[in-house]
Amino acid sequence: MPQLIVLPHIELCPEGAAIEATSGTTICDTLLANGIEIEHACEKSCACTTCHVIVREGLESLTEAEEKEEDLLDKAWGLEPNSRLSCQAVIMSQDLVIEIPKYSINMVKEGH
Repeated sequence: MPQLIVLPHIELCPEGAAIEATSGTTICDTLLANGIEIEHACEKSCACTTCHVIVREGLESLTEAEEKEEDLLDKAWGLEPNSRLSCQAVIMSQDLVIEIPKYSINMVKEGH
């Protein structure tokens, strides 16, 4: 069973976490199932960037990003070459280390 290591995030996971993940589930679902309340404003439909994460280790083991995800990622705050939308990134068999960015762009929450 792969492990999902979450680097410390001041609000969502101040101590960081090491979570046993199930292959075939998304990073977002794994985080939510383990009490890490990552934003997911579009209800995981690949229509926003609020669940953006940066994969520090294990990027190559995730399912490949589809064009729709890549287009949306261009709008994410703090985009890096190893960024993914956690609602679309399916965990396979390798351990992952992820960082949840300090900010996200959430038009609904921000009243735009």
